[in-house]
Amino acid sequence: MKRLIYIIFPALFFLAASCKESKFLEFTYFDGPVTEDQYWNLNSAARGQLNRGYTFLQDGYNRYGGAMLAAGSDEAVNSNLNSAINIFNNGTWSSLRTLDDNYAVNYNGLRQVNVFLENSNRANIIPVTDIPRLRGEAFFLRAFFHFELWKRYGGIIIADHVFETTDNMDLPRNTSEETLAQIIKDCDSAAIKLPLSPVQYGAGDKGRATKAAALALKSRALLYAASPLNNPSNDITLWQKSAAVSKELIDSKAHSLLASYANISNFTTAAYNVEVIFATAANLRNDIETNNAPISYNGALGLTNPTQELVDSYEMKNGFPISDPASGYNPNAPYVDRDPRFAASIIYNGSTFKGTAVSTIVGGKDGLGQSINATKTGYYMRKFLSESASWNQTTNATVRRPWVIFRYGEILLNYAEAQNEAVGPDATVYDAVNQIRKRAGIPNLPTGLSKDQMRQKIRNERRVELAFEEHRFFDVRRWKTGETDLGKPVTGMRITTNGATNVYERFIVETRVFNERMYRYPVPQLEINNTTKLQQNPGY
Repeated sequence: MKRLIYIIFPALFFLAASCKESKFLEFTYFDGPVTEDQYWNLNSAARGQLNRGYTFLQDGYNRYGGAMLAAGSDEAVNSNLNSAINIFNNGTWSSLRTLDDNYAVNYNGLRQVNVFLENSNRANIIPVTDIPRLRGEAFFLRAFFHFELWKRYGGIIIADHVFETTDNMDLPRNTSEETLAQIIKDCDSAAIKLPLSPVQYGAGDKGRATKAAALALKSRALLYAASPLNNPSNDITLWQKSAAVSKELIDSKAHSLLASYANISNFTTAAYNVEVIFATAANLRNDIETNNAPISYNGALGLTNPTQELVDSYEMKNGFPISDPASGYNPNAPYVDRDPRFAASIIYNGSTFKGTAVSTIVGGKDGLGQSINATKTGYYMRKFLSESASWNQTTNATVRRPWVIFRYGEILLNYAEAQNEAVGPDATVYDAVNQIRKRAGIPNLPTGLSKDQMRQKIRNERRVELAFEEHRFFDVRRWKTGETDLGKPVTGMRITTNGATNVYERFIVETRVFNERMYRYPVPQLEINNTTKLQQNPGY
């Protein structure tokens, strides 16, 4: 006798209900118990089982009470000094004090897609010709959830099937290599079943996985696998594989760069555009602004405060780093003639937001010490903020935005990094990086760079191009530069006035801790307590 299935859907599953551009996430279900046969005989229920997997994709705008992952790296400080994000920075991270705990979330997502994969061929999906493509989406999601676990914990228990309550759940972790192999296998299974790009989908299906998304995930996974954290012997073949899959995606012409970096950073174009390869549902929202806009703007919280270290990484508009005497950098006018991505990503003293000048000088309306929520570094985040959004008004305006998981700019930089490590700075490496720089409005890289010099250029290019997009936190770890980059104080800029002249003074905002164990996440102690074979990561 077929068992009864109780269809229970908590609020999580309806988060995307307002998303016109991702209508496939709007679910209609039974109410009450049904048999398995009844469930899989209904087209909407079978499709809904897959769609439920998409709801486990996570949004990076508000991970921990308004804090972004950027504040757990040298990109930013959170203005709420009691924020949980500081667990990453102060050395108190442990298996009993976890943060960004993706363990349960991703395993729940894996269960949803595995249920679909194990039953899709008997499901009454109409038309039946959709089944291969839907299975491709499930393979992509399974690869993605495994990757999110692997990049945090290393080797994990592979979930390539549905675990039943009668199964032996006291399992050891698979190796890092085995986990990576599963990710790549599922990416390949997805790629052969999916349409190349969102162009092949109707308007209501924007946000579904594509072949390009599967290649993007494979590109990122292989780049991580080739990096020092996972490749201590520097096996060049791993870099070659990473470069090859990135080039395959580039050569497919499925995606391209938008003409304006500001359109990417502030989402002033359509939520799903030629540069966006894969993203979460695009929901109507203004919480990004209420959490991060400067404090004088209708009671915003100003939480994400860029560090001086990030500010200094932006070159001058002439393409020279500010440390180069030829750059023309003036420490008494530090924000003049910088890489245009600086103004598109960071709010600084004298910049404007919503048509009004920002004042971060001491005593200014957005300045240091002005309130408990005021910037702690002298800066606020500009990236992602929409000037069309409004809040704390009688009538508020929201803007439709997704969290972008993969975009074409990253793929160019993935290729450049992998190809440089595999063969050195050949013409294709220069071309990939220079496409990014040209779009930004700064000159090409200087010719004649050594492999080591190019490596540093590419790393800095990732830092500024992908700022606040949750790359820096993991890039520093995969490069094994955490002690150097994260284990030191972060600084800000204190601006005071001396008559009509501004005086700029760098100061230490926070002293931070980083040690060897922090390259990996601790497995939650609850998971360790429930088994005898699941091993904790070293140092925890």
